[in-house]
Amino acid sequence: MPTSPLSVQLYTVREAAAEDLTGTLQRLADIGFELVEPYAFTTFGPALGEALQASGLRAPTTHQGFLTADAAEQDRIFAAAAALGMERVIDPHYPAENWASAAQIADTAARLNAAAEIAATHGLTVGYHNHAFELESRPEGEGGRSGLELLAEQLVPEVGLEVDAYWAAVGGEEPVALLQRLGDQVVAVHVKDGPGTKENKDQVAVGAGDQPIAEILAATANALHVIELDDSRGDRFQAVADSFTYLSEARA
Repeated sequence: MPTSPLSVQLYTVREAAAEDLTGTLQRLADIGFELVEPYAFTTFGPALGEALQASGLRAPTTHQGFLTADAAEQDRIFAAAAALGMERVIDPHYPAENWASAAQIADTAARLNAAAEIAATHGLTVGYHNHAFELESRPEGEGGRSGLELLAEQLVPEVGLEVDAYWAAVGGEEPVALLQRLGDQVVAVHVKDGPGTKENKDQVAVGAGDQPIAEILAATANALHVIELDDSRGDRFQAVADSFTYLSEARA
């Protein structure tokens, strides 16, 4: 049974966050969340820290691109994250053109490992979050293994994976088996639901779609579970609330 509270990726409610960050975080706290996962956190400025404090929420993980930043910029990013009480900075998207060959994936691993050393000076760790293309990538000569698994085997322990189980399924992987193979390298999971298509608007509240949610939870009992919808045809705030209710019962 998972022991960590549920989190939610703020990108899910990005329109509301852009209009009223403090009010949005308070709405999430009122649902029952204790944790949130900001996106591009440096773009919020001082408002993010103020909103977290006002709502009583914490942000142990955050999304922020850093793989293309130089060492000085990474240092600034990690210092800002540490000042907000964050623990792990996760790069959410390293474009598909970087996953075509084993050499490119080795370079990505080296970038993550080097960033981990800079993050450690601020008491932080780093991570990487997948979409579908890292699973669709099957570099020649690597036994049919996906780009994400090739990456995983080259990472130092300080680099964790935030596996988006939904996008893994879209990318052609059986998500539960993937999570089991990756094991403790999976420090967080994006839990979302829907029919497993590339159309973001097909996504629905967790528990209302076709994904093997119970099995995903069981395979990642020690990981942080983060609710996310990239988009939806319905009200995303309602979907977040419904997802929270469903997962709170499913994880009990």
